[in-house]
Amino acid sequence: MKKNKPDSNGFVYSTDPSFSFQNDNQSKETLPAARQPLRVILETKHRAGKAVTVVYGFVGKEEDLEELGKKLKTYCGTGGSVKDGEAIVQGDQRDKVMQWLQKNGYTAAKRVG
Repeated sequence: MKKNKPDSNGFVYSTDPSFSFQNDNQSKETLPAARQPLRVILETKHRAGKAVTVVYGFVGKEEDLEELGKKLKTYCGTGGSVKDGEAIVQGDQRDKVMQWLQKNGYTAAKRVG
């Protein structure tokens, strides 16, 4: 058994004998759909000119965001990913994403830009 296991922040080893990893991963409780402060934008930066629809502002557990991203990708019929607290759907899918969010009880705002 290793004495100093790596943590999620990248720390591997400390020379301080009293050092202990601080677990700041308090599991945030996922807000109900109607209280989620979601924003939907179209983004092309750093994506080789390809447009993607980004849903950000989700408050809750990573697993719940993964599930939301999966449902949005399935509804839009495209690929995408979930990272850094954002659900990314390939292509300009703002209207479809907004339609799905509203149909499922989310309050979201679409931003042009």
